[in-house]
Amino acid sequence: MRVKYLKRDLTTIRSFLFLHRPKTLLMDKHTIGSTVGTTLDRFINDKQAEFPFATGELSQLLRDIALAGKIINREVNKSGLLDIAGAYGATNVQGEEQQKLDVIADIRFIRALKNGGEVCAIVSEEKDDLIRLNANSRYVVAMDPLDGSSNIDVNVSIGTIFSIYRRLSPIGTPVQMEDVLQKGDRQVAAGYILYGSSTMLVYTTGHGVNGFTFEPTLGEFLLSHQNMKCPKNGNIYSINEGSYQSFEPSVKGYLQYCKAEKYSARYIGSLVADFHRNLLKGGVYMYPSTEKAPNGKLRLMYECNCLAFIIEQAGGMATDGQRRIMEIRPTDLHQRVPLFIGSSDMVSKARTFREG
Repeated sequence: MRVKYLKRDLTTIRSFLFLHRPKTLLMDKHTIGSTVGTTLDRFINDKQAEFPFATGELSQLLRDIALAGKIINREVNKSGLLDIAGAYGATNVQGEEQQKLDVIADIRFIRALKNGGEVCAIVSEEKDDLIRLNANSRYVVAMDPLDGSSNIDVNVSIGTIFSIYRRLSPIGTPVQMEDVLQKGDRQVAAGYILYGSSTMLVYTTGHGVNGFTFEPTLGEFLLSHQNMKCPKNGNIYSINEGSYQSFEPSVKGYLQYCKAEKYSARYIGSLVADFHRNLLKGGVYMYPSTEKAPNGKLRLMYECNCLAFIIEQAGGMATDGQRRIMEIRPTDLHQRVPLFIGSSDMVSKARTFREG
């Protein structure tokens, strides 16, 4: 008798579970065999003809950067489980305290670019001097291996920023400083990798901006944001208002205008994260000069030029308050400049306060 009732109960349980199974498990003829999407590798191959002097080297370089990004994504995701968060115990050339993940990211990217063989020189935020690699290669990379790394301890989004230039001196000869200190409008490609709620790689080669989201089960970046455009206007302003008292009067005036217009203040403190949000939603990011940093704080070569290239390709604008960022000729590897970047109407409005 007990066996009879047990079988009846099991049948009832199975029926209940079947009727209340998750809808995500229900597959019909429209979802079975649906496409995964375009991988970064395929997208690069399809767009290779758009690259100047296309020989496949730039395509391989972008793949090398993507590979390093996957490795950093892995390291970031396990930072809370291993002893790789927190301070490293040294400072970089800017006098900033290095985080352990700064050093790890720097090592990983340099190793990936060196092994790839397509780079003749690297400018890194974490290194005082130029890193010379393969003299027979034609590309120079400027990078911030891990922007906002101090936010790792509190699980805030961080990122990698990179710019790619074509060398000017003959291939096979020693790399010269003129190969490196080029204006931003000479970039052949630029991008960033955002490590957040999902990991995204966004890049441009001067033919629009495209974003790829990392699919961890496949280990691939898949095209998720095609032909990205920044809204012409927005209602978000991003700035560290803790330094308000040391801002120039023109910046204070623009901030008062933003408040009068009831704009929303959004400031994460991680350049890539703030930039990415404003790129998608519309807004302006500002890091002006201050009494403490009269020349600004952000680096021209491996932060400002890269993001300026991307935002202009997306229909936005980037200035130092007066000049177009990509027209500034660098004089030093770690040169700093003020930055106003984002929706074109908002950046233009900020500039009118300085001109007025």
